Amino acid sequence: MESQRNISEFILLGLSYNQNIQIFCFIFFLFCYVSILVGNLLILVSILCSGLFYQPMYYFLNHLSFMDICYTSCVIPKLIGDLLLVRKTISYDNCMSQVFSLHFLGMIEIFILTVMAFDRYAAICKPLHYMIIMNRTRCNLLVMAAWFGGAVHSFSQFSMIICLPFCGPNEINHYYCDIFPLLKIACTDTYVIGVLVVANSGMVALVTFVLLFGSYVVILFTLRNYSAEGRRKALSTCGSHITVVILFFGPSIFAYLRPPTTFPEDKIFALFYTVIVPMFNPLIYTLRNTEKSHEKGLVSKDIFRRQTQLICPTQYAE
Repeated sequence: MESQRNISEFILLGLSYNQNIQIFCFIFFLFCYVSILVGNLLILVSILCSGLFYQPMYYFLNHLSFMDICYTSCVIPKLIGDLLLVRKTISYDNCMSQVFSLHFLGMIEIFILTVMAFDRYAAICKPLHYMIIMNRTRCNLLVMAAWFGGAVHSFSQFSMIICLPFCGPNEINHYYCDIFPLLKIACTDTYVIGVLVVANSGMVALVTFVLLFGSYVVILFTLRNYSAEGRRKALSTCGSHITVVILFFGPSIFAYLRPPTTFPEDKIFALFYTVIVPMFNPLIYTLRNTEKSHEKGLVSKDIFRRQTQLICPTQYAE
């Protein structure tokens, strides 16, 4: 690869040149990273040290927390350190490693979020068959499929970027190495690669978002005939999860499902799926999982009552 490039490092332009803003960002992102580590580590320890690990929803939450720690650790520590430096650089090898790691871990997280949506659908819409549908073998296969999907996605993206020649300039207008900023400074025509990136990353983000959003529509449609309390709990749970989905996938779709170019706003949108959403995931999913267990029980009672009415209608004549 040395024959295709004459640079050994890239210069990251970061979020801002203003020193006061950089100091504020340093404190803010340090707080965010500590919150991410503490929140997700607490979830990991709590689940692993209890019997909750064998329940499907906590099993997937455990993997999501692990992915959040790994995913954010590829970006935030470097971002925090660079905020203290005047010249922000990253070596070519580290840049390529960051591209691969972010797409690998990010795609695994997307697939796990999809699996968790399927788990919520089974728990709310098929409560009497929930443990059969979400047995441990199937849960393991779903997680393995998420890892396999992440590997396929990241290797396909990495294979396109690693072959690009870089001969200068070497300034990346971002706070981490990503595909579109690298395409912009490559010393070759990158139109075809840009289209392939959109077809890969962009379409995966869009299709996953549609599937996730559709699953919540089905859940809400299924609950229309159940008790008011069951509907209230479901709406509360689905509302918070839909918020996370929009905050994560909205910026992702904006970043990757478009013509291969860069905008100044890219850095702001990237903060949502690299920092903000991972910070709120522990709070959202931990609090709502407790409600979901109660919510599943309410739906089960409604189903049992409705089936009993069909078998013994005279008992409910009054």
